[in-house]
Order: sequence, then structure tokens, then C-alpha cells
Amino acid sequence: MDISKTNIDGVFVITPRIFTDQRGYFFESFNERDFQDKIGNIRFVQDNESQSSYGVLRGLHFQKPPFTQSKLVRVVKGRVLDVAVDLRKASPTFGQWTAVELSEENHLQFFLPKGMAHGFAVLSQTAIFQYKCDEFYQPQAEGAIAWNDEQLNIDWQLPKEDVILSQKDQNHPSFLQFCQDNPF
Repeated sequence: MDISKTNIDGVFVITPRIFTDQRGYFFESFNERDFQDKIGNIRFVQDNESQSSYGVLRGLHFQKPPFTQSKLVRVVKGRVLDVAVDLRKASPTFGQWTAVELSEENHLQFFLPKGMAHGFAVLSQTAIFQYKCDEFYQPQAEGAIAWNDEQLNIDWQLPKEDVILSQKDQNHPSFLQFCQDNPF
């Protein structure tokens, strides 16, 4: 697999080696030894999957310490814009974001270390999104930032009128409000 750095320390785009023939394709979506050699010693404990329609935007979510999560995400059907926002106070890229388009065609994966807010927007008619986490989900540790925060100014590649949010995702605090109580 090829692992590319992004503008945020610890966030990587992973391109698998794909083997194709007349039957279709094959690739390793995860290899613990390669992952540890190239990214670090991460032990994943939970896999999740979601299905969403065009325009669905999920995020920007995170878990507060001590339950922060690293994530390895990918799309198995459709196409999404996946976004990571650096929430680590001591990071030189604190408050910056990076994004990658993940799709069933490009097979890219996105690795987000602990201390990131995460979200994605569905750009295709439907998308099936999978992710591995290195900590179990803890509802009491949920946190989030408004998807349309003016300071972050994320280009979600969707017209605002097409964005579909859960009730919960409609009422998250701004990035400035988050900074007042930043637990990272």
C-alpha cells in the first residue's frame, strides 16, 4: 500500500495495491504489519458501517478524552468527501482541515489519529461507508462542531440546499465555542 501524508500531521491517505483480472479485483484493505510499519501501532477494536443517500452530511464528530478515537475510513459503494479537522491544541495545524474524496472506484482510505473531528458528505446517489476505530464508542464522550462553521470554512462540495442533516447535527457549537472548552 502507498501511504501519503496530508497537510495535518498524522493524517494519511492510503492507496491500496489493487490486483485485477477477468474475475474482478482483489486488494488488502488492512494489513496490521504494514500499518504498524508505516503509520504506527494502532489496535482497532470496533468496525462500523453506515449507508447514506446523496446530500447526507454526517459530522463533524469526535470523542472527548479519555475516549478519543483513531479511525481508518473507506467507502465500499458510492462517493463521499471525507473531512478531518485538527482539534489538538498543541498541534501546528490546530483548527485546520483536510479532505479526500473516497469512492468505490479509487478504493482510497483515510486515517485520522486521535484528536480529529470527522465528517463526510455523500456526493453520489448512495454511499456505504466503513470505518475501524481504536476505541469503543462512548455516548457520554460525544462531541461535535457545526458542519458549516464560518471560521473552518469547509467546502463540502455540495450545494447548501442539498445538505441533509440529522436533528443532532443541526445544533452543534461553532469552532470558537469548542475552543473555549477544548478538552484536547
